[in-house]
Amino acid sequence: MTKTNVKLIANNKKAYHDYFILETYEAGISLAGTEVKSMRMGKCSIKESFIRIENGEVFVYGMHISPYEKGNIFNKDPLRVRKLLLHKQEIHKLLGKMKEKGMTLVPLRVYLKGSLVKVEIGLAKGKKLYDKRADIAKKDQTREAQRDFKIRNFG
Repeated sequence: MTKTNVKLIANNKKAYHDYFILETYEAGISLAGTEVKSMRMGKCSIKESFIRIENGEVFVYGMHISPYEKGNIFNKDPLRVRKLLLHKQEIHKLLGKMKEKGMTLVPLRVYLKGSLVKVEIGLAKGKKLYDKRADIAKKDQTREAQRDFKIRNFG
């Protein structure tokens, strides 16, 4: 892959906490002009958003794009449903995998790739409470180890 200009707009840390991410896909997103301008200014949130496949098309729900200040009448509803652009084979592959128990699609991050707005979506399996606790314990352990290492070497 060649080095392209990639600028992160929004990241969904909650998705990594709540799900095991099995596969990731890059999708385009269908936006209005004022929404793109708002995105360029970094005004986007995907914390509470989710993805559904309906009639062979992929849609993202709950993605909040703040209205563009200079957009007046051209501004769209900040929480409107937006279409994601994927190849037909990718959509069929995702549909097949989502038939499995506990599988879902979540948006992981939104970024600018060159002049295009892209959404990275993840095929995810929900974590149980004990999985989340184990992850937190593991993070604490590595943080503690790094702290000890720092103190030992620079103390």
